[in-house]
Amino acid sequence: MKTHFKTIIVSDIHLGTKGSKSKEIVRFLKQYRCENLILNGDIIDGWQLKKSGTWKRKHTRFFNRVIKMIDNQKTKVYYLRGNHDDFLDQILPLQIGNLSIQTDMIYESAGKKYFITHGDVFDSITTNLRWIAYLGDVGYTFLLWLNRIVNHYRFKQGLPYFSLSQYVKSKVKSAVSYVDQYETELAKMAKAKGCDGIICGHIHKAEKRIIDGVEYMNSGDWVETMSALAEDHEGNWQLIYYSEIDFKSIRDHQIGSFFTGEDNTVIPIRQVSFTPPSEDLNPPSFR
Repeated sequence: MKTHFKTIIVSDIHLGTKGSKSKEIVRFLKQYRCENLILNGDIIDGWQLKKSGTWKRKHTRFFNRVIKMIDNQKTKVYYLRGNHDDFLDQILPLQIGNLSIQTDMIYESAGKKYFITHGDVFDSITTNLRWIAYLGDVGYTFLLWLNRIVNHYRFKQGLPYFSLSQYVKSKVKSAVSYVDQYETELAKMAKAKGCDGIICGHIHKAEKRIIDGVEYMNSGDWVETMSALAEDHEGNWQLIYYSEIDFKSIRDHQIGSFFTGEDNTVIPIRQVSFTPPSEDLNPPSFR
């Protein structure tokens, strides 16, 4: 499996919150090289930092890793604004060397055009009813807190991880309907812009499918799903899940490369799942 991609897209890391899997995404990014890294919104959770969030050293390490990718690998980084990092509106657009901060972008590759946006601008709740969005954020944060307690006791009993928050959301019919409508509206927007596909985040639901002839792709999140979108140099896209990476093979290959003089940036991984988790395990998010 390739580990040198043309483009990697991640979103919804929510740095500054307890639920953010910042260590995991730093470890993830260390395994890959890419020409373009697109941070598609909600990378920093400004909403939580204003209330009860805490910025920790592990959150800073994420940006240290991104800077190393720019310096050592000449990666071009695009940071697109999300609703939780809407404080970026005060400086948009901004470009410093290989780092560009902007609202959205049109990405062209292999003869196709993709409209890339976080997706909140097409969400009537976050754009028109901000107070409801904040209320939903509080409820989601509570579910994540309860989820940690539940899994603490499950771990002691030798039981596997269970996402309580995703399970609850998957049972709310209104949330399922909301996600379906959200995805359909984004596909319509891509078609209106003359694009072949739409790439977004926002709802914490990794997805890759065709909607009315439009490629709809969602990179998921780094709170629960821990997923990313990657494009190879032939223009093929795939979803990569952190849980599918075989880090033991990575270590073995790095050791072998050290003695053989091979390029240790190309690392074998286990077969990556192209099938999203079942509905109960990967339900839609209210965010």
